[in-house]
Amino acid sequence: MRLRIWLVVGVVSLMLFCVAGFEFRYAWFQSQWISDYASRLHYQLGDGESEAIRFPEAGPFNQRLGYSLIPDLQPRLQQQGYGISHQARFSSELLDYADHGLFLPYQEKTHTGLEVLDYRGEPIYRFTYPRSSFSEFESIPALLVEALLFIENRRLLDPALPRANPAVDWPRLAGASVAMVTSSLGGNGPSHGASTLATQMEKYRHSFEGRTQSPMDKLRQMASASVRAYMNGPETLEARQQLVRDYLNSVPLTAAPGHGEVHGIGDALWVWFAEDIDNFSASLDGRQGQAAQALALRQALALIIAQRRPSWYLLGGRDELQELIDSHIRLLANHQRIDEDLAQTALRTPMAFRDWQTQPLLEHTSADKAARVTRNQLASLLGRPFYDLDRLDLQASSSLDVGLQRAVTAFLENLADEEAAAEAGLLGETLLSRQQAAQVRYSFTLMERTASGNQVRVQTDTTGMPFDLNAGSKLELGSTAKLRVLTSYLEIIAELHGELAGAEAQMLRQITANRGDPLTNWAVDYLQAKPQASLAEMLEAALQRRYSASPWEQFFTGGGVQRFNNFRKEDNRRIVTVQQALQESLNLPYVRLLRDVVRYSLHQSVEEADSLLTNDRDPRRKAYLQTFADREGRVYLQRFWRRYAGMDEQQRFERLMQHVQPIAARLSVVHRTLYPQADFETFREFLEERVRVPQKPDRIERLYRTYAPGSYNLTDQGYIAQIHPLELWLLGYLKQNPQATLNEVLSASAVERQEVYGWLFRTRHASARNVRIRTMLEREAFDALHRRWQRVGYPFPHLVPSLGTALGSSGDRPSALAELMGIILNDGKRLDLQRITSLHFAADTPWETRFEPASGRERQVLHSEVAAALRQALSAVVLDGTGRRLQGVFMTANGEPLEVGGKTGTGDNRIHTVTASGAVISSEVMNRTATFVFFLGPNHFGTLTAFVPGEGAGAFHFTSALPAQVLKSMAPVLAPYLTTPAEGMLARQD
Repeated sequence: MRLRIWLVVGVVSLMLFCVAGFEFRYAWFQSQWISDYASRLHYQLGDGESEAIRFPEAGPFNQRLGYSLIPDLQPRLQQQGYGISHQARFSSELLDYADHGLFLPYQEKTHTGLEVLDYRGEPIYRFTYPRSSFSEFESIPALLVEALLFIENRRLLDPALPRANPAVDWPRLAGASVAMVTSSLGGNGPSHGASTLATQMEKYRHSFEGRTQSPMDKLRQMASASVRAYMNGPETLEARQQLVRDYLNSVPLTAAPGHGEVHGIGDALWVWFAEDIDNFSASLDGRQGQAAQALALRQALALIIAQRRPSWYLLGGRDELQELIDSHIRLLANHQRIDEDLAQTALRTPMAFRDWQTQPLLEHTSADKAARVTRNQLASLLGRPFYDLDRLDLQASSSLDVGLQRAVTAFLENLADEEAAAEAGLLGETLLSRQQAAQVRYSFTLMERTASGNQVRVQTDTTGMPFDLNAGSKLELGSTAKLRVLTSYLEIIAELHGELAGAEAQMLRQITANRGDPLTNWAVDYLQAKPQASLAEMLEAALQRRYSASPWEQFFTGGGVQRFNNFRKEDNRRIVTVQQALQESLNLPYVRLLRDVVRYSLHQSVEEADSLLTNDRDPRRKAYLQTFADREGRVYLQRFWRRYAGMDEQQRFERLMQHVQPIAARLSVVHRTLYPQADFETFREFLEERVRVPQKPDRIERLYRTYAPGSYNLTDQGYIAQIHPLELWLLGYLKQNPQATLNEVLSASAVERQEVYGWLFRTRHASARNVRIRTMLEREAFDALHRRWQRVGYPFPHLVPSLGTALGSSGDRPSALAELMGIILNDGKRLDLQRITSLHFAADTPWETRFEPASGRERQVLHSEVAAALRQALSAVVLDGTGRRLQGVFMTANGEPLEVGGKTGTGDNRIHTVTASGAVISSEVMNRTATFVFFLGPNHFGTLTAFVPGEGAGAFHFTSALPAQVLKSMAPVLAPYLTTPAEGMLARQD
């Protein structure tokens, strides 16, 4: 009986052993089961955000292509107005698979990167990574495949095993297991790796940091590789061939200067050996002679071997790598994988790496302006550097029209040629000379109003730099600021109409008494005279209000007295309407108009503002003066901080000494303040060294006692030394706190800032207090004006609190002016400005996600009647003003004149040094600009700016006639695009 039991056990064991052996070799059962399971692991793209999706958390491949980043990018994009329009959905089995930490099975990409298309689907920019790769398995040199499999996975492509599992090499796994057990028991023996090519790919693509962290991680790699191999059915020969191709195309081979990470044999050949993949393939196939084949074989073996320790073998251990190459050549010959002649030639052939000194690698950057613009926009939108951005599996759609963009860019660049400039009519008075044509830089923005928002069709400049002059600059654009002033003025009139229209006479009189600013007074008078006037009628009347163009008035603004001039002296004695001043771009009427706007804002924000300015007993004045002292002190401390930045104590002291006259009393107070512990001998030596006139001993002793610490307050110390007290305090503070930051300095100086301005609170300085309070009130009024400007797209965080802002002193940005024009064109509604119209991540993968801007978002930021009045005023600039050269230039498809409007502006930007009386001592030229902000018909608008940087701008005298003439000469380029309606174009309803 016992014999029979053992016989049965033996037979069953033998059968199980045979079945296991059969299965290990032919993978019949696992191929059926795994392929059936893999067929249920699927996903599909659906509308909106998916709740059935899991994103990978780690893995170099997932991070480089951006799959791991999508969840982090989603809230960032949502904050900027983008939502998910389409996203992948996992099947329930795939969700469960992902929740177990396995790597998802899908056809992975080995050759992808950033692609940007214009709004018509035309390519703007494409970056593919790796740069070079094998497109098909059949294109790989046979000797490369032979060498790879001989070293890594010899049975991988055995045609006799059609269902083989490439993730597991059972003999290799058994050997590795025995070696691990032997090592754990303290034995010595050869170590074996259990990884196949399939598991290596899972590791370097999806495991944390591209490494196996634990035995469980190794099992995860093997299981994931097995499912991936069978996802297209039980037979795997084609999948195994593809695995070889994908491995060669994606294996990581460290990083190189000027290139970054190197992936794949194709890129590695170029980076490390300066070898082209096609020439390498021809050589390794033997088509270019045995010498070339021998060198190609060494290069191939170098890269296959180096993948084990790429940073060492390719950078620091090249001698060791050469020895390993020789060893593997002999092994290949011994196993008859290569013939003996090739082996001997290869052993004698030297292999040289790229010389970084004579053959540096420089990353190619597209010089195309459209590509630069869109990459800059994407980098800002996603918060990613260009290197990472280019390697994302991402297709982005831009609102640009790449054909028009390149046509406009070519046109503007051609204007640097003297003959082209002459043909375009750019030579002459208030324009250019022949010699100047090549020195002018142009920037151009064209936007289009569509149903989904304002879209940028052209954004270009001729600077030749990655910097974007349209959307990245801050320039003084001259009289274009008058358009912003006019917009705020008309909005105030609309507010007053809404508040006062229909009010009783008594209420109107009370409002006049309480406020008393010029705009409120005019509105009250107008509505008393015409109580039934509509808003449109009142706005028209407001445009006909008159202001003097006299330049002889002095204006207290910006903390001092300023004077302004008109461009033409003939205008000085004129009194013109607001609309006339806009048409002819007269300066002084708009300075006075801005003054009225500021007064209105002041009386709106501060009750009884006149009392605050004139009544020295008003209790509110103290708070204003304290705020002034704090702000002014901060300004000075920041200036002094910059002066002494990066210096040690002795260097700071020597720098201070350059500003202190060598008079005994002045030097004494500085030394006793900064070095209060110094003894008399040190003090005496200091004076004898620094003071030119010898001092008597008793005089030195008296100075030492007189200016002892505590004898004078900070203000008096500064007065005696004739330097700003806060500069003296700063050096003393830095002496005690040499590592202090600017924020720490500002925090520590709160009391001293008030002490230094203590003189303001004394009775005899009432006039000085009035000046400071007026300055503070003007700041508050400009803060209120700034909020108005921000609503219509002003891009900067503050305005210069000066009436010079009416003439452009606060700066502006061409693209921001264009956005204001879009608001005016769209009846006062601010539409989202779209530059990137879609972001398509991870196409044809389980994480496919498409972001698109939320459509139809708009905010009413101006009264529609105000927008209509502004359009009328801007049209008059072209009909009979500074933009008249564009009259009748642009036509509709029917041959009728297109409605055109705009505002010109010239900026002659200099830093003046002036005397107390206002006389200019010296002038440093910064740049010269001329801008035209325009609309062309009901749906197109933009800006054109001419710009000359640096001191050379002083030789130029062009005005805003230059950009107007450039736009006129550009009409043949633009016309086909203006008369061909784009999909979704809006028509304004007047």
